[in-house]
Amino acid sequence: MVGSRVVIVGGGISGLAAAWEMVRAAPGVEVTVLDAADRPGGKLRREPVAGVAIDVGAESVLARRPEAVDLMAELGLGESVVHPATTSAAIWSRGRLHPMPRGTLMGIPSPASSALGVLTPEEVARAEDEQAWTPGDDEDVSVGDYVAGRLGDAVVDRLVEPLLAGVYAGQARRLSLRACLPQVYASVARGTSLTEAARVAAQASALSSAGSSAPVFAGLHGGVGRLAEVLTESLRSHGVVVRSGTIARELVRDGAGWSVVAGPRPDPQRFAADAVVVATPAPATARLLEPHAPAASAALREVEYASMAIVTLAVDGGPGRAPLPGSGFLVPAVDGRTIKASTFSSTKWAWTSEVAGDLSFLRASVGRFGETSDLQRPDEELVAVAVAEVSEALGHQLPRIVDTHVQRWGGALPQYTVGHVDRVARVRAAAAAVPGLALAGAAYDGVGIPACIGTGRAAAHAVLTHLNTSGGEGGE
Repeated sequence: MVGSRVVIVGGGISGLAAAWEMVRAAPGVEVTVLDAADRPGGKLRREPVAGVAIDVGAESVLARRPEAVDLMAELGLGESVVHPATTSAAIWSRGRLHPMPRGTLMGIPSPASSALGVLTPEEVARAEDEQAWTPGDDEDVSVGDYVAGRLGDAVVDRLVEPLLAGVYAGQARRLSLRACLPQVYASVARGTSLTEAARVAAQASALSSAGSSAPVFAGLHGGVGRLAEVLTESLRSHGVVVRSGTIARELVRDGAGWSVVAGPRPDPQRFAADAVVVATPAPATARLLEPHAPAASAALREVEYASMAIVTLAVDGGPGRAPLPGSGFLVPAVDGRTIKASTFSSTKWAWTSEVAGDLSFLRASVGRFGETSDLQRPDEELVAVAVAEVSEALGHQLPRIVDTHVQRWGGALPQYTVGHVDRVARVRAAAAAVPGLALAGAAYDGVGIPACIGTGRAAAHAVLTHLNTSGGEGGE
């Protein structure tokens, strides 16, 4: 495979992970990454706020999946891995902050009485009176419809919805049970009660925690955005060409290989490749694949996306200031607030206190699927709303605002709607029939950083297998 050329379209963590796996597994392959953004990394991004570089996108990874922490170790970042100082979160519901009930599975409480406060006594009684509902073995259903049918609407609106909004910025009554809560879906197929499934999952998590010193979540000293920065530097040191500000407009079959057409139409650039990894969001991937895998393209066009914004605040945190309580809070959509969550970064991540001096950092997120009007407001209005609503939740005015930053993520999060697993299966089957093509990204097997890294590594191996079996070599 020495001299074979691979072009990776998309410079988010999925595309970067694919490139890293390529250079590690086959150093002789020439790899080019085309990234449409102003810098590689996608949703892993740091920006200066009050002079401190801080995450304005993803700020933690699931440590119990190995892909992200393994990549950190491979890049020499193992000693920089940190874990939350606290995971004590709350739910801002009906005007009060309530501790997140313990022993829940994506908000499903076990027992229901543990959610008293977030739920009224009447809503707890309804949840305890679990109703039978068993979809067919091959039937998918929305998380919201299924949970509401068994435990009542309040469990969905007050507990499940805010947690799903934190992961997908989505709506529980549209998101797939099979794709988003596979543990629950599996228990449904076995006829297990929903409350029992939540209890077993919580118990298994507790036992796992007791038997391991590794917490559930991890980050990096200095911010998770460092992962993308260090990875990009390492790729370049291995000879990978990473081109930002380069939009791939077309994939063209060129004999047994490919040409990737990028740049402005009046002055196009062509990148020859023996194989291509497409690691872009579903709409862009659908456009590129349409001439070559129309069935995959059609299925990808069904994947919708949610946009969101993250408002980061640096506040006066000097002597005498009350610390922010816990790691933050979630906000049920049913309460009609603008923000959907707030993270108290200086409380959650000890390193921020070390570098921030007399400042404290927190952030609020805005935007759920279908909510576009809030995201059309100017930055200063989003900041004002974030300050007002976080202050209201805390019961006191936030200290003096020293600096702010608003990061908008348009079309950031794919929606795993009902039928998503079958939809992805159709995409993969159609794409697999096209020689020298592999797909990666958040649209397929999970929106978290570890899942995205996993798709990138898998795509790299698929491409390398193709090059090996086809005898692909560089040249004319």
